[in-house]
Amino acid sequence: MPRRRTVLTSPLVAAAIGGLARQAVAAPVRSVPYRWRNAVVGAGGFAPGIVFSTAAAGLAYLRTDMGGAYRWQADAGTWVPLQDQLAQRNLFGIESIAPDPVAADILYMAAGTYLGRPAAMMRSRDRGDSWEIFPVSFRMGGNAYGRSVGERLAVDPQRRGHLLFGSREEGLQRSIDYGASWQRCQAFPWSGVGQADRRGEDVAIGISFVIFDPAPGSRRVFAGIADTGAPRIAMSADGGESWTALAGGPPADLIPVKAAIDGQGTLYVTCSDKAGPSGITRGAVWRLRPDGGWSDITPDKRADAPAGGYMGVAADRSRPGRVLVTTIDRWRPGDTIWHTRDGGDSWEDLGPRSTRDVGISPFLMQDEDHAELGHWLAGLAIDPFDGSRAAYTTGATVYRTDELDAKGDIRWRPWVAGIEQTAIISLLSPPGGAPLVSGFGDIAGFVHDDLQVSPPRMHLNPHLTNTNNLDYAGLHPDVLVRSGNRHGDQVPTAALAWSEDGGRIWNPLRAKLPAHEEQDRDGQAHVVAGADGRTFAVSTPVPLLSRDRGESWQAIAGLPERGRPVADKQDPRLFYALDFERGLFLRSEDHDRSFAPTTARGLPADLSAARPRSRETPYPLIAWHGARGALWLKLGERLYRSTDAGDSWTRIGAAIRAELFALGRPASGSQEPTLFVAGEFQGQRGLFRQADGDRGWLRIDDDAHRWGHEYRVIEGDPKVFGRLYVGTNGRGILYGDPVFHGKE
Repeated sequence: MPRRRTVLTSPLVAAAIGGLARQAVAAPVRSVPYRWRNAVVGAGGFAPGIVFSTAAAGLAYLRTDMGGAYRWQADAGTWVPLQDQLAQRNLFGIESIAPDPVAADILYMAAGTYLGRPAAMMRSRDRGDSWEIFPVSFRMGGNAYGRSVGERLAVDPQRRGHLLFGSREEGLQRSIDYGASWQRCQAFPWSGVGQADRRGEDVAIGISFVIFDPAPGSRRVFAGIADTGAPRIAMSADGGESWTALAGGPPADLIPVKAAIDGQGTLYVTCSDKAGPSGITRGAVWRLRPDGGWSDITPDKRADAPAGGYMGVAADRSRPGRVLVTTIDRWRPGDTIWHTRDGGDSWEDLGPRSTRDVGISPFLMQDEDHAELGHWLAGLAIDPFDGSRAAYTTGATVYRTDELDAKGDIRWRPWVAGIEQTAIISLLSPPGGAPLVSGFGDIAGFVHDDLQVSPPRMHLNPHLTNTNNLDYAGLHPDVLVRSGNRHGDQVPTAALAWSEDGGRIWNPLRAKLPAHEEQDRDGQAHVVAGADGRTFAVSTPVPLLSRDRGESWQAIAGLPERGRPVADKQDPRLFYALDFERGLFLRSEDHDRSFAPTTARGLPADLSAARPRSRETPYPLIAWHGARGALWLKLGERLYRSTDAGDSWTRIGAAIRAELFALGRPASGSQEPTLFVAGEFQGQRGLFRQADGDRGWLRIDDDAHRWGHEYRVIEGDPKVFGRLYVGTNGRGILYGDPVFHGKE
């Protein structure tokens, strides 16, 4: 029997259904119309798979590991996000995607970001504009180790509504009712076993791909198996009713990861020693002719071939024997694409004659004179309606060319209009300068002078993959500071930086005392700037301050270990801090040199609920730039406010449960900042606003814009009334502006 399903139709119908359900328990929450858009960067994260529809020209789909799926809208020239209306966060990691090979409007997805959370099969009858969601019992890992393999989900081109899915742990799953219910295929005896990921954890890979032979009348199906000791390739000659292990083919010490079939029924399989996308050292490419003959057609068979494997594979349906494959995790000399016109008997490395025009996403240059071909080349596809068009995915973007047939250089361009698939850690909207400065995971962050244009460069000098905090000097907002970290063993010379031009040029900041080692090399410390832009304070194990741009440092008295100061935005002498262990609110009146407790009337004795969970958690204490001593504090889900530099506090917003909060420009004629909250009000989770003139709390998101309801940070704009920036965990930066009488 199928499990209970959730049906999402058009946003208007979904809103009506949701409204009726809520009326049974509470009065509807008042709302105000907002227009929501992405701040443009252009992709930015890992997209493990890309597929063209074989049923309609100009139709393609992209799956990402934590940012949902996208559809290429050819008439509009943009990618359309397909899951913004969903509130279920774990459905944004797409394990596999499968457009129906015959019915162009039907699309299926296997969705589940993390192995320990609920997963589902999703079905759309309108190319992803709306979804039917069917929870499943087997686990998925759209953002887990092995996410680069596939596609695991396949639609039978001969029998409408019949699908197969290669699971990680529960063998081959089968549906005969258009994905609504699933049963294990008992004729397929192999199930998932674990592989160690880069953290040493055991992660099941299971069945890496399932692929039907698209030839008319064919009933052949192939499956790749990652099990230790199991056959590498299994085949069914009857549409999946029975299965046979194929002799020969890829060796036992390599995993079949992806496959493609050309117009003559030849199967091409890429292999690696790990499921990837990381930790791969070896690989191969194998070919299976329709007569059953296997051949090792690995492009580079040299004994001293660069370390790395093979992953992406695409066969030209209209020109049998024409195939592309990608390398993966080949760090030196970098990944590449191999091309054959004779079924793999000979190969050309396309890297030397491939160029990248990254004008639409200039950050891909990374301050070099050219953009790399890419890393983690996992997804690869040739347009079945136009063999000169191909696309591949990387760990940072998606590239496309319409010149695959060129005899000279092949130009690749980022194919990213509409794609924003990044995780945001920190946001800063200063009262002067650029509208927004951001801190990203993996790609550092940017100064956003124009929210609709990809910024020219990432934060550099030092280049930190993650930016964990940002701050500005209240009286000199062009003075910025940031902290961050690099991944793994990439130890930077400094994890702190400062700028005096709004973040366009950065300078390393090294925090250390005389005769001591540098205090922050791993990004655990946060850095703040005093209101005058002269004092920098760092929450190192021994908290430090500098008044000369890091030339000299002194220990701060009265702060606990790793105590984090917050600077008043108007008075350079004032800094504030929280002592979670002793339940004290601390204040400095001497430019951060020493701290002492305040009376803090109105605050609970226990402040532990305000303690950040990690270095990436937004700090619970905010100083408003518009007034001296104006402070806001989030204690658990409760909000408090002080107007006297922390001597006394008042509970505010008692009816709302705050997960995140931010301050923005006051309403016209008011001095009070607009208060934004991501949280829950009257039983409804969402984004809310309270400003002078508002009648209580107003909801500012809507049922078409929910983005999984997992926000990492929010930031109000001090220059534009009502504008809120939202940092998501996979859908980039969204920003919303109120709509007044049909206009923003």
